[in-house]
Amino acid sequence: MSYGQVALYAGSARAARQVGWILNQVEETVELPWWRVVNNQGRLTIKGSKYTPTVMRQFLEAEGVMIRDDYTLDIEEYRHKPTDEDMQSWELPEAYINYVNTKV
Repeated sequence: MSYGQVALYAGSARAARQVGWILNQVEETVELPWWRVVNNQGRLTIKGSKYTPTVMRQFLEAEGVMIRDDYTLDIEEYRHKPTDEDMQSWELPEAYINYVNTKV
């Protein structure tokens, strides 16, 4: 999943940078699978964290994700694609769900 996707599903389509900032701020206090969030090109990017792209790579590879030598993955293969029912359970408005479906 990309930072932009997280922002999109949270209802703030243009807040990808804020998603990265939030993940960085809560890494010590909240248990989140932060390593599953990559940039929209599939590049393992992590800044301002105690973790490194190498650690991120290790976590992803342990889950069966194939990472290339240049620390990228096939984003389309691994991109999370929720169902309409998933998004409805997040209580997103129908019009926004339709908008999201045009983006993913």
